[in-house]
Amino acid sequence: MKVNQFKVLSGPALAGIVLSVAPLLFSSALTYLTLSNESLIAQFNGWEWLVVTIACCFTSAFALTPPTFLALIFGYFLGWNSLLPLFALNMICILLVNRMVHWFDQDRFVRFIEQNPKARNVLERIRDQELKVIFYTKLSPVLPFAVTNLVFALSGARLRNILLGGFLGMIPRTLVAVWTAQQAKEIRTLVENPNAGSWTQIAIGVLLLASVVGLFSVLNRVLKR
Repeated sequence: MKVNQFKVLSGPALAGIVLSVAPLLFSSALTYLTLSNESLIAQFNGWEWLVVTIACCFTSAFALTPPTFLALIFGYFLGWNSLLPLFALNMICILLVNRMVHWFDQDRFVRFIEQNPKARNVLERIRDQELKVIFYTKLSPVLPFAVTNLVFALSGARLRNILLGGFLGMIPRTLVAVWTAQQAKEIRTLVENPNAGSWTQIAIGVLLLASVVGLFSVLNRVLKR
């Protein structure tokens, strides 16, 4: 039994580690490339930005580029015109991760969890409020985007709720990132210290507080049933 548990849990656990570390490494490389080619990127036309957006859909799906980091870069060069490609990028990324997880996992993780009656009961209660859970989770500026995509896909959450909750939760985070980028006078300052502004820190604090309070309220209400 322990061997079977290890086989089931080792895959998601390893994936969670990779999804947490990979963004740091790739973002560092992307930061270097952006700083080195700022003048070239500033001259990109619409088609070139479309290619960049499509490429970022895949890098985000594979946990290489955090969406907030991309929002800072896009926002710096495109301003508020970056909102549409950023929202599309986030939704496509969530969809790609969900489909890949279902293709590889085939709901084995959910079936393993549901072997425990207590765990199955808790999971069913959470599913009744999964839209709210997804929204408040995505609202948090500190929870890794790729890791939460993986968790929701593995948990068997409905795709409609994942997309809707993800979209609504990512709106405030994306707006704050683009607004922060608009205030930056140079790209180096932005990517090296994106939270330097007091208003940015306040906005992030508000989002974090709202996320924590919202998740606590929903989960506390669900688990008390």
